[in-house]
Amino acid sequence: MSQRRVIIENLHPEINGGEFYIKRIVGESVRIEVDLYGDGHDVVNGKLSYRHASQRKWRHIPLRPLVNDRWEGEFTVEKEGMYRFQISGWVDHALNWQHELERKVEGGQHVSVELLDGVQYLDHLQKKLKGEEKKAVKEWKKVFADEEKYEEAVKYAISEELHDHFAAFPQERYAIKYPEREVWVDRKKAGFSAWYELFPRSASEVEGQHGTFRDVERLLPRIAEFGFDVLYLPPIHPIGRDFRKGKNNTTTAEPGDPGSCWGIGAEEGGHTAIHPELGTLADFKHLIKEAGKHDIELAMDIAFQCAPDHPWVKEHPQWFKWRPDGTVQYAENPPKKYQDILPIYFETDDWKNLWEALTEVVKYWMKAGVRIFRIDNPHTKPYRFWEYLIAECKKVDSGVLFLSEAFTRPKVMHMLAKVGFSQSYTYFTWRNSKYELEEYMRELTEGPGREYFRPNFWPNTPDINPWNLQGGNEATFLARYFLAATLNSNYGMYGPVYEYLVHEAVPGKEEYKDSEKYEVHHWDWDKRNKLTHVMTKVNQIRKENAALQSLLNFQLCHIENDHLIAYFKQDLATGNALLMVVNLDPYYTQTGWVQVPLDKLGISEGTRYLAHDLITGNSYPWEKEWNYIELNPNALPFHLFRLETN
Repeated sequence: MSQRRVIIENLHPEINGGEFYIKRIVGESVRIEVDLYGDGHDVVNGKLSYRHASQRKWRHIPLRPLVNDRWEGEFTVEKEGMYRFQISGWVDHALNWQHELERKVEGGQHVSVELLDGVQYLDHLQKKLKGEEKKAVKEWKKVFADEEKYEEAVKYAISEELHDHFAAFPQERYAIKYPEREVWVDRKKAGFSAWYELFPRSASEVEGQHGTFRDVERLLPRIAEFGFDVLYLPPIHPIGRDFRKGKNNTTTAEPGDPGSCWGIGAEEGGHTAIHPELGTLADFKHLIKEAGKHDIELAMDIAFQCAPDHPWVKEHPQWFKWRPDGTVQYAENPPKKYQDILPIYFETDDWKNLWEALTEVVKYWMKAGVRIFRIDNPHTKPYRFWEYLIAECKKVDSGVLFLSEAFTRPKVMHMLAKVGFSQSYTYFTWRNSKYELEEYMRELTEGPGREYFRPNFWPNTPDINPWNLQGGNEATFLARYFLAATLNSNYGMYGPVYEYLVHEAVPGKEEYKDSEKYEVHHWDWDKRNKLTHVMTKVNQIRKENAALQSLLNFQLCHIENDHLIAYFKQDLATGNALLMVVNLDPYYTQTGWVQVPLDKLGISEGTRYLAHDLITGNSYPWEKEWNYIELNPNALPFHLFRLETN
């Protein structure tokens, strides 16, 4: 250790000192920066080594110096699963010798002895090089020792050719190695998806009749027509009868009330059973198969909680916390009360068997064909439990994805992402003003969470009827949908409620009146309107334009109007460049001048380019950096321009 003279520190990205992995999507790059320096003035060097966990051989990339002892390196992840990478650094004696030799030559010194000293570095190259290059180095060793060929030897000793050989085959003597770090690589769906949520029990064509999986199959062409590629179903399990909730969350259910599907478990079974009125396991598997024919994946809800009559309550009473009166305290999220739900007691002494049983639930549905899970309220369960469950499930299928439904404190949301959740619900639902949206996008794209926190934007959920939608204004619904689908590459919506502009709320609350959580609804699934047309068009544009398939390429554009927000996205690989402008005022026409990032387009002021609106089909020839925008919310409250330079 005493001979190791290099310091490596301040690695970026690094999560909690390496406790957690960073995340990428297949095909993305991992760019690292690190401080690398030594004592004195000797030349130091370093490399970035990486490999997939399934590979034994490391691949190596030389680090590139930036400024002030900061270095960078980059590699591309090519397949799913875990990658490992490591930084190494050393005093580069060969390059240091060449650098010092060059300085002495420039100072007019005679360097015969120094040339002889350099033979040891040529010895190393001779072992590494092959063919003619190997023979050449062998000859140069002789030249270095021949005083009559002094000038020739000096010229080669300080040449770029020799420098490149030294850089390509460093000796790495007494190298320091920074601890290995990890990158988890997900399939593309983790970074680019459009979710549509519906209750299968409301899928029937017949009003008043409980829907089935076969009814959901009938809706698949419609969902595919709109362009959604993930169909999310709330819990499909038997619903408890004890303390079942009635309509509008009343504590007493009337005959025929179906109850909340999050009150899981009854005499028919628990978390691995299916509600009898929905169909059978075979029907469920058939739905998954049929959805796949439409390029739709099924996302399943996992809610680790139990109705009072769930089989586990009797079979495993140790998994619940019993009070002195012989009851279990029902779940609460003040002011909300869930009398139909018993929380699982994760501090039980039988926690190992509990963890295994819960993990087996997910594996059971994975075996049935599910590869995406939306996890209900994960922040109410231990982080280490989720870390264990997700890791165990990824051993079975590296492509399994988990969406965290945790509308909670920022650090809690981020910790859930760190322990393995693939995507996360966000505060987008409550970010409405230009300032709020801009600041939140900066946080998501420029903050440390960009390395592990993948947001999924939802303008509404069955639990949340946000204030801004409760007026039922069409322009607001259009703008919020468009923002979710174009600000972010992952977004979702509580489907029929949103597309039909349902907005009536429980007075004074962000909750839907006559909530579908507590009753079967009947929808006109043949209905189309401006919003469904926009959804179809936007999802098509998302699939055809690579710029919308990433979050991290987001860039704000200046526009001097607080009611207008403008942003730019570009895919560097294809050159695909899009400019979005949204009117946040749902009532009045707003105008402004937007600043187009011409530098990103590679053109200068005065060069003609085309702004082609992909929604309306209108095109505008522009030549300036600043361009006039006018948006009437009663027509469409947004522009989606593809900027074309040819």
